Amino acid sequence: MTRHVAIVTGSATGIGRAVALGLSARGWGVVLNYTTSKREMADTETACREAGGDPMVVRGDVAEDTVCRDLVRAAAGRWNRLDGLVSNAGVTRFVHADDLDGLDHSDFERIFRVNLVACWQLARASADLMRSTGSGSIVAISSLSAFTGAGSSAAYAASKAALNTLTLSLARVLAPQIRVNALCPGYVDTRWSRRRIGEERYAAFRDSLNATLPLKAMVDADDVADAAIWLLASARAVTGQAIVVDAGEHLLTGPNVMSAPSSGDA
Repeated sequence: MTRHVAIVTGSATGIGRAVALGLSARGWGVVLNYTTSKREMADTETACREAGGDPMVVRGDVAEDTVCRDLVRAAAGRWNRLDGLVSNAGVTRFVHADDLDGLDHSDFERIFRVNLVACWQLARASADLMRSTGSGSIVAISSLSAFTGAGSSAAYAASKAALNTLTLSLARVLAPQIRVNALCPGYVDTRWSRRRIGEERYAAFRDSLNATLPLKAMVDADDVADAAIWLLASARAVTGQAIVVDAGEHLLTGPNVMSAPSSGDA
């Protein structure tokens, strides 16, 4: 049986892990990637294999173009094909929006390199292998903050807005063989969110958010993964889209949700 193959960056925890597990349950080969979460990545690799997938791990910071090319070389060397890419790795710095002195040039450079430039590097490195496979799908994990300007910092929101525009550009130039879409989660129930908000405050935050959201349930990593897998494995007529996955958060206005600590799974 020929396996479909995907690269998922930032896949040790959170949304990336959920995507990798979902693909593995469908029998995909997955190139996993992490930078520092070694123990969590070992757990994810084992879980992917137990789910029926064929995982391999490439460690490295996708801000570096050489790492992006290493990920593609790994897929080519093991399977000689690449059907999907999920550009999920992301970083932020938590700075209140009205603190204009809280971010400096190095903060913007780091956030944009990981959240934006890495996706371009990955797409560039992947395009030829996807074309030789016959077709491909790229999914960029963006954020609702791309539309609201709210979130963990102005730099984070700006990087995600730029990522949505990059998605449009790539969708134009890589068609018809390769589809390119972005997913824009709102607040996501992940370990990252719990650590940011604090375990002692998290239950109250989640309950308040659940009461406020139109769908009355905070998004979790599996919700975002389901959308990503749909874009990877189906959705043959969908490209150039920025799809919001937020339990209706974008329908709300005012400070009730948008002033919470962060938006998306940075």
